[in-house]
Amino acid sequence: MIYNVKGTLTYTDPTFAVIECSGVGFKCFVSMTTLKELPSIGNEVNLYTYMSVREDALDLFGFFEVDELEAFKLLISVSGIGPKAAIAILSVLTPSKLSVAISSGDVRSIQMAQGVGKKTAERVVLELKDKMVGIGTAAVDVQNAQSVASSSDAQEAVEVLVSLGFSQSDAATVVGAMDKSLSVDDMVRKGLRQLSSQL
Repeated sequence: MIYNVKGTLTYTDPTFAVIECSGVGFKCFVSMTTLKELPSIGNEVNLYTYMSVREDALDLFGFFEVDELEAFKLLISVSGIGPKAAIAILSVLTPSKLSVAISSGDVRSIQMAQGVGKKTAERVVLELKDKMVGIGTAAVDVQNAQSVASSSDAQEAVEVLVSLGFSQSDAATVVGAMDKSLSVDDMVRKGLRQLSSQL
């Protein structure tokens, strides 16, 4: 229906932004990811949009990047995930990080979204495993995370890093990029260095 809204940013709130176009203010529900990208009030902005039509509501959701809009549409295709839950997930995970989380089976990172329980997060991983490829800029990260499954040492190294407090998707991405001939200890040491430098 409405593919994008381009105009002056007149108001922001933790859950929505108002874009004024030719004297009409469009209220767009946004994720924290999009909110961080918005310019200051009074500047021009373009948001890609999705209109949710229900019996009792007509809501417009706005996204700074097309990748986030595509990720949103995939999320709401999962049974039990409505627009608000999809926005909550995209508030804690960028499209790239969501791709990696899904490909590595990182249910815990998805569960960090407000109102998303373990079963719902597991459903997201199960239903979107093959659909998120190409969303975001993390194609290499996704391949690295998936390559962990081919090595028991890599899997063990990921488990150790997760037990030390790192997310499964971050650990899988870092370990997946390593030479699989390294020992578990070497993978863990190298992974610790890389992950700690990203904090």
